[in-house]
Amino acid sequence: MTRSRSDLVWIPTFAVLVAFAVPWPLWGVDAVVAGLPVWIWWHVAWLGLCTALFALFVRSGAWERGMGRRPDRDVAGSDAPTPVDGDRR
Repeated sequence: MTRSRSDLVWIPTFAVLVAFAVPWPLWGVDAVVAGLPVWIWWHVAWLGLCTALFALFVRSGAWERGMGRRPDRDVAGSDAPTPVDGDRR
């Protein structure tokens, strides 16, 4: 199975997301913002970033290629449900 260059970019991207999921730069910091420790705000922002990047990852078709499936661009852009085996009319 060959991977495109764009798919290979996702590997270090997700490695960085995992590495910084723990707020290493904030260890020992006791600062509080809006009643919560700064490290909690780190996690909130980090989860937002992870959500946005995962949505981009899925929209790029890399998820389907990684699972060994061929991305179907026609169905992804339409609102029509995809027929399931035995549900063809």
